[in-house]
Amino acid sequence: MSGASDQAWRPRHNPWLIAVVVTMAAFMEILDTTIVNVALPYIAGSLAASNDEATYTLTAYLVANGIVLTIAGWLSDTIGRKRYFLICIGMFTVSSLLCGLSQSLGQIILFRLMQGFFGGGLQPSQQAIILDTFPPAKRGAAFGVTAVATIVAPVLGPTLGGYLVEHLDWRWIFFVNVPVGVLAVILNFILVEDPPHEQAKKNRKRGIDYIGLSLIVIGIGCLQIVFDRGEDDGWLGSPFIVTMSIIGGLGVFFAICWLLTAKKPIIDLDVFRDKNFAIGCILIGAMGFALYASAVIIPQFAQNVLGYPALQSGLILSPGGMVVIVLIPIVGQLMKVVQTRYIVMFGFSLMGVALMYSSKLAPDIDFKTLVIMRSMQTAALGFLFVPISTIAYLTLPQKYRSDGAALFSMFRNVFGSLGISLSTAAVTERRQADQAHLSSFMTPLRQGYNTLIQESEHTLRSLGRAADTVHQEAVAHTYQMYMKQASILAYGNVFQYTAIIAFLVVPFCFLISAKTASGGGGGGH
Repeated sequence: MSGASDQAWRPRHNPWLIAVVVTMAAFMEILDTTIVNVALPYIAGSLAASNDEATYTLTAYLVANGIVLTIAGWLSDTIGRKRYFLICIGMFTVSSLLCGLSQSLGQIILFRLMQGFFGGGLQPSQQAIILDTFPPAKRGAAFGVTAVATIVAPVLGPTLGGYLVEHLDWRWIFFVNVPVGVLAVILNFILVEDPPHEQAKKNRKRGIDYIGLSLIVIGIGCLQIVFDRGEDDGWLGSPFIVTMSIIGGLGVFFAICWLLTAKKPIIDLDVFRDKNFAIGCILIGAMGFALYASAVIIPQFAQNVLGYPALQSGLILSPGGMVVIVLIPIVGQLMKVVQTRYIVMFGFSLMGVALMYSSKLAPDIDFKTLVIMRSMQTAALGFLFVPISTIAYLTLPQKYRSDGAALFSMFRNVFGSLGISLSTAAVTERRQADQAHLSSFMTPLRQGYNTLIQESEHTLRSLGRAADTVHQEAVAHTYQMYMKQASILAYGNVFQYTAIIAFLVVPFCFLISAKTASGGGGGGH
């Protein structure tokens, strides 16, 4: 519900220009969540570290980012939203420069912690600024600009990262942020302003809820470590991961209990009393899960099974980003005539269909087919982010916007991290299961196996191979085919699981209020 001050105050500068410059900063930060992935082997080699040690550059960023996302609303209210936003952009830019200049693994992990800490405030601040800059009827279109950062940035990250590490140096994945960050600081300083209700917050400090802050840091921090390190460390087979899971789970549980009972909590969970916002968080979490899980699986498949180089595997994702950019204005117009909840239902249904189609992988699949698969997945995302964001904030009271924007972004990012971890783990688990299943066919007791060996031996003889090595080579070739088939089945299985999750989310759309879900970008009713 919009307050009277909502209707009275309007920014002095063009709201669309403001939307673009605040999104520029968020785009830079979201890009950094995926651009580093392809550079890890290069970072490890340059800094005399193992690949496993280099992954801590990802862990450090995600842990700091996840913690700050949760408390960004409190920091914004305490410091002042514009001031906090500018500090985050400036320090994120400085941290990026320091990451590029790092001479040791310890240095880059420290600077990545800084990047994650200051980067975590960019997305919630961007969302809150857009909410105040635009009246309710125009927020759907404004969130279309936001969607470019949220959906396109993770898609372009691997492609841009692959290009930079292959043609320049891994350090440029950080240096590229510097000119963008400097420009973003200047433009946001000039154009962005705090509305009266934000300025008033600075005069009534929320205080520091040390207990709530500590529990959030422990809970979210430990769970992010579990999500990021679980696959490498063997999940529940690792005492470290088990310990982090228990501490993280207890931390989140006690944090929720404290925040519900404290007089002045660091995060006001009353924000979830707004039904549309609560449902919106569930939906954006599911979208984040599917976005990041599918964005990781296809490049992994292309590199690990088909042998694509990093840049080419990243290029599979790029056309999907263009599809989203084309769809955003179309969806914005569609929201004026169709109930928003129906658009979201269509988006998740389309995602389920696209993921089921993507599960039809084959050993001879070509680049074009992979591009079509990914483009279908991202087309579904085009029907989700803007409608979900519009619904989530439509009836949210003004006093909850800072906490709401922080929690909304937190749901998307935390479930995105979970999507990456679970999809990667599921590929490993399913590969082992599929290998066990296929092994029953890899025996001379099976006629099909004998026929395949004979055909392979015939081919090798025709190529002039020595007679005494033909059988061994045929068996080795057949074993390679067996391992490849098991991997293909595993990736297909994971796409099927993600599709099921997309279909299961569809019924939640019926919980969105029909009155607020009608026309006009959610209506503004």
